[in-house]
This record gives sequence, structure tokens and C-alpha cells, in this order.
Amino acid sequence: MVASIITSVVPYHIISYGTLLGTTFFHSFINGIVMFRTVDRPSFSAVQGKLFPIYFGMQTAIPAFLALTLPGNALLGIKGGISGLLEAPNRWSSLVPIATMFVSGLVQLAVLLPATIKTMKDRRGQAKRDGAEWYDKDAKSDEMRALNKKFGILHGISSLVNIVEFLAAVAYGFTLAARIQ
Repeated sequence: MVASIITSVVPYHIISYGTLLGTTFFHSFINGIVMFRTVDRPSFSAVQGKLFPIYFGMQTAIPAFLALTLPGNALLGIKGGISGLLEAPNRWSSLVPIATMFVSGLVQLAVLLPATIKTMKDRRGQAKRDGAEWYDKDAKSDEMRALNKKFGILHGISSLVNIVEFLAAVAYGFTLAARIQ
């Protein structure tokens, strides 16, 4: 019995899912908020700059792993893995949430993160030219206001994509729960 569960994909699938959901919840609703309220802006920005590539990498890699390890059910004739994910009964309950999580993570990692990093670098350069930090309340140049607006838009889109990823993970949790019952 022990050997069969160790070689089964099921525990690895569930542990990976839990890691993704827990990491997303913690980073989105606890870690980011507490850090923003606790540390100075430059420190917050520096830490987030180191965390986000790892975080978005996990949001991309774990859904791919979930797709590969989708548990099947031999008694019900349900295939596991990618082929099981593509079967009609699993399309809405498993494929859509897992694909949504994967695409969300990939968009964050490959599109939004690089655009945000570039905007942050541009703001640092503009701050040197202006002689004032991007977060100072004093009058800002038109260029800095435009960069701050661009950063705000990117941050808003990223937050929305993150919420979509979180909701897809929660939805997939109900699919896993239904399989356990």
C-alpha cells in the first residue's frame, strides 16, 4: 500500500495544488499587504523585485505540473495526465481552471513582470533627473507622472490577473474535493 501511494501521482498533484493555492493566498492577501504597510518603499520594491520572478515562475510551473499529474480513475475509465485533462468530462472542471492558472502565471512572468521592471528602471532614471524620488509627494515632472501612471496600470492589470489565477485555483479545489468524495 505504501509503495503504491508513493509511486502514484495523486499525492504529488494534491501537494502541488496546495502549494500553489497557499502561496498565492499568502503572497496576495498577507505578505504583500503587511510588507507594504511595514517597510519603506525602496525596501518593499527591492524585496518584491526578488520575490516576483519566483512567485510568477511557480504560478506558471505548478499548473503545468498539475496538468501532467492529473489523477485518473481506472474504475470509471477516466485517463490521467494531459490526455485525461482533454477528455470532455474534464474540460470545464479541470482543463479550464488549470489552463487559466498556467496562462495567468505565464502572462505575469513573460509580459507584465518585464514591463513593470522596465517601468521601475525608467522611474529610477527619471528620479535622478528630477532630483526627487518617484514616491515623493512634492511636485513631479510630467515624465514622472506618466511613468507613475504606467506603473499603476501595469500593477492594476497584474493584480487582476493574480485574482483570476487565485479564483481558478479555488475553482479547481472544488474539482479535487469532488474527486475525493
